[in-house]
Amino acid sequence: MSFEFFIAERYLKAKRKGLFAMVTTSIGVAGIMIGVAALVTTLAVMNGFHSDIRKKIVGAQAHVAVYGDAGPASLSELEKTLQKEKDIVAWSPFSLGQVILTVSGRSLGVVVKGIDLDRTFAVNDLRKSLIEGDWEKLRMKALPGAPERGIVLGNELAKNLGAWLGDEVLLVSPKGMETPMGMVPKMEKFRVAGLVQTGYYEFDNSMAYLNLSSAERFFGPEFQASGIEIRLSELEKADAVARRLQEALGGRYSVRSFSQMNKTLFAALKLEKTMMFIILTLIVLVAAFNIASNLILFSMEKTRDIGILKAMGATPRSIWKIFCWEGVLIGGLGVAAGVALGLGLSWFIGRYPIVRLPADVYYISKVPVAVDFGDVAAVALWSFVLCVLATLYPAYKASRVDPVEAIHYG
Repeated sequence: MSFEFFIAERYLKAKRKGLFAMVTTSIGVAGIMIGVAALVTTLAVMNGFHSDIRKKIVGAQAHVAVYGDAGPASLSELEKTLQKEKDIVAWSPFSLGQVILTVSGRSLGVVVKGIDLDRTFAVNDLRKSLIEGDWEKLRMKALPGAPERGIVLGNELAKNLGAWLGDEVLLVSPKGMETPMGMVPKMEKFRVAGLVQTGYYEFDNSMAYLNLSSAERFFGPEFQASGIEIRLSELEKADAVARRLQEALGGRYSVRSFSQMNKTLFAALKLEKTMMFIILTLIVLVAAFNIASNLILFSMEKTRDIGILKAMGATPRSIWKIFCWEGVLIGGLGVAAGVALGLGLSWFIGRYPIVRLPADVYYISKVPVAVDFGDVAAVALWSFVLCVLATLYPAYKASRVDPVEAIHYG
């Protein structure tokens, strides 16, 4: 143990003169503790929401999507390329089209997704997201030999339209079809076979699902499968696999990973997290200034002691180190207590529903929490650095005290 650390520790443990000095030290430690705890807890909650949103989107979307002609003529060529990727575990063709959906006089523009019922559930979690009905009823027919008439709606979309299981809905294609009377909108009736709740509002409010063959029949022969959805062994490999597939397939196809398909959303979440970190860091900064002011008062209180130490041979550098150690001990104690308190609060919030969320809005009843120990380490390090920086000026001022004046007037 160094001489400077020993003196700093003794000063911290010793009784301070006056209530004001003791209170300011306690406030300094408490301020750092509260600021660090607020940062750790807030980032854990934001990570929890981020993780929850990501999980819900992955449940409705594939890890990687290939956009372009995926009709029968091109599918075999695409499959040969996909088979070369060892990280791919399943794939399924899909199609997308925009329609107007009408129920009892209410109309909304929606995106219709044609899915291959024999393959699609291997690449997404839509089977688990069905809250009413049956996916197999997408194949239902009014009569043997008649076209398939089943459609599955997003739960929020169904609420907005007032459509429920078994209701008839009218699909109107904006492209229309050519008749002797000219171009007229193409319309076809379907029966609601199920309701889907993925937990992600954008999907649940705007998506409807048809069997792939029904979608191709409705939109016309030129409307072949518009892409392939891919599931990987690990989601984290999506960007790398998408990049390799794009190079292999060339410009005829557009390959996008899960993160690229939701780039705006995740960028907004990241910005929100960064801004929250900056705002809450101000609490730690204020507490660090409190440490600085406390050390200035402390150096004034210990002026005589500084003079005696210098008279005994202590160098200005040693005095500087003593006061730096004093600030480091106060800051370190506050940071350690703050991390412990923040982790404890995060565990408590995640374990017990002290804050209840409206399930019809968030699809969850309690605040999600996900502690990222990288974030915890960053918060602790940054807060500690602020505390150290706050000690430099008071330590410098203490090291410049004249020993003769300090002993005489101290």
